[in-house]
Amino acid sequence: MPALKAGDAFPQSIIFSYIAPKPETAEITACGIPTKYDASKEFQNKKVVLVSVPGAFTPTCQADHISGYKAKFNDLKAKGVDQVVVIAYNDPFVMSAWGKANSIQDESILFVTDDGTAFSQSIGWTLGERTGRYAMIIDHGKVTYAENEPGKGVTVSGADAVLAKL
Repeated sequence: MPALKAGDAFPQSIIFSYIAPKPETAEITACGIPTKYDASKEFQNKKVVLVSVPGAFTPTCQADHISGYKAKFNDLKAKGVDQVVVIAYNDPFVMSAWGKANSIQDESILFVTDDGTAFSQSIGWTLGERTGRYAMIIDHGKVTYAENEPGKGVTVSGADAVLAKL
C-alpha cells in the first residue's frame, strides 16, 4: 500500500493494541490486559487525529510532539476532533505507562501500539525498525490530512500543523 494522502479512505483491517485506561489500572505500575483496537472500524464514526512517534518516552516525542497535543487538545476538540490516537512501535504496556505518565486518564488521547510497525511499514513511513513521525486527520473513515516528517524535529506532524488543517 502506498503512503496515504488527503482524499484516501483509511484502509481496512488496521488493528492496533492498547490497554484501555481504567480506574483499577490507573497507577503507572499497574499493567492491565492488552486488547485490540480496530482502527478501521473506530475511525468510521469519528474525527480522529492519528499521531505516530518513533518511541515512547524519547526526548523529541515527549517534549516536542505529545506535549503539543496535550496542550492543544481543547483546541482540537473545538475543531471537531473526537480523539487523538498516538501510535508507536513500543508494546502496549509501555504505551499504557506513557499515557499514565502524561496524566491521560480517559480515551480522549489513546496510546496504542503499531504491532510490529505493520501499519507504518504498509504506508512506507518508518524510521528503521521504528514507526515514523507523522500525523493524519481521519474524518469518518476518510483521510483529510497525512504528512510524514521530512527530517528531524516536529513540523508537519505537530499539533499546530494539524490544527491549521482542521
